[in-house]
Amino acid sequence: MKRFFTLVFILFTVTAFAKPPKNQYVKISTANGAVIIRLYNETPQHRDNFIKLAKKGFYNGTLFHRVIQNFMIQGGDPDSRDTSKNKPGAELGNGDVGYTVPSEFYESLFHKRGALAAARDDNPTKASSGCQFYIVEGKRFTDEDLDKLIAGRLKGRVIPAAQREIYKTVGGAPHLDQNYTVYGEVVTSVDMVDRIAAVKKDGHDRPLENVPMTVTVLSKGECKDLDKLLGL
Repeated sequence: MKRFFTLVFILFTVTAFAKPPKNQYVKISTANGAVIIRLYNETPQHRDNFIKLAKKGFYNGTLFHRVIQNFMIQGGDPDSRDTSKNKPGAELGNGDVGYTVPSEFYESLFHKRGALAAARDDNPTKASSGCQFYIVEGKRFTDEDLDKLIAGRLKGRVIPAAQREIYKTVGGAPHLDQNYTVYGEVVTSVDMVDRIAAVKKDGHDRPLENVPMTVTVLSKGECKDLDKLLGL
């Protein structure tokens, strides 16, 4: 009997340690620094698609091809690593993977500073690009700014009080909410976004000096450590 209880205890211990992390994190590295991003479990289709592409090395060598200071930095276009298409001055942003991802909108997921969101074309269902994404740099808004936005572009849609406070103190891009899927957020070193957004660019908002990226999917152990560090 004692041996049986010992075996049960060992199995319980192994199972406990084998428990997966609550969240998946990815690291985006550039010559301008690196960020770690938590992918949201509330948007499983976007989360899993991003992980799939990252594990295949799809994003490695692609560029942040469109940057607008106080707004966002965009990347993930496969054409941006094609030397026949990414010559200086060439307009990028039309490359894709041949499929879209259905929109996953939640009021609780919004375009605060550091948000990771999916780019898309002007399709009626607001389905996301299968690969292109952006990270919000954003700016701070006043109450007057937000009231004008609600009355105009948001067509009366109210910004929840807690989000409103974040847009006033931390910043973001509230006019994009419920129009583009937000599926993650930067949890370390958001100043990388600021540095990339501030680079010199051409008339297409493309950096004059290429900003390539490497995307790494963090291990289970690293994800567990980050969950603990962030109190998740």
